[in-house]
Amino acid sequence: MLLGIDGAFHYLESALRLYGHPQLLAIAEQINGADFTPFTDTIWVKPAGLGASVSWHQDGTTLWQDPAQDAGTHGFNFMTNFYPTNPESALWVIPETHAIGKIDIKRMVDENGSDELPGAVPLLCQPGDVVICNRQVLHGSFANVSPSTRATFVFGFHRRASVLKSGWEGVKYDEARVHERSRIIQLAVDARAHHFPDEVAYQYQPLSGEVELNRWNSDNREQLLRNYNLNDLMI
Repeated sequence: MLLGIDGAFHYLESALRLYGHPQLLAIAEQINGADFTPFTDTIWVKPAGLGASVSWHQDGTTLWQDPAQDAGTHGFNFMTNFYPTNPESALWVIPETHAIGKIDIKRMVDENGSDELPGAVPLLCQPGDVVICNRQVLHGSFANVSPSTRATFVFGFHRRASVLKSGWEGVKYDEARVHERSRIIQLAVDARAHHFPDEVAYQYQPLSGEVELNRWNSDNREQLLRNYNLNDLMI
């Protein structure tokens, strides 16, 4: 059993405040540029003794054939852990595979004779640990047969250039959609500022002139957060 909980910002203010963390957003800027965009967010839960396995995969889907494709084309995720992880419950990754393009995973497994691939390492974490995971890295997880639950809050960011080259389910992304979905970043920054008034808030450059329009208040909570995830930027 694997449970993904989407749209958490609408009902979980603590998740929104984490999303607006100035240090995490500064990292996103360093990796993807000051005009970085959102991706999506999900809380993944693998219950003790019941969590299903997830096959080896790479998350990027749309830009493998792009002439400009490189190690960062499909963005990255932050993964915040709620509980300690162990080898049975953890996500496993094969380091450096994000930089070698699209991988023939079936061939790799067949040649190895097992899905326990060489070079794979588990992401062993404590509660509150945040992992940065490139979406192109080869990763997966085994069935959680351990007595410990794993719950991970995952949210990611993209390069704006990658998003504007892409689309999803027949919808081409344009500046209007990117702008609307990006308002959640500014809303999160302000929500965090209300809760941590002594902290230096992050300055999100693409919306630097729209701070007042994206204040954390009851109207914006309803207007911006209800079904916000329907505008996620999948690439």
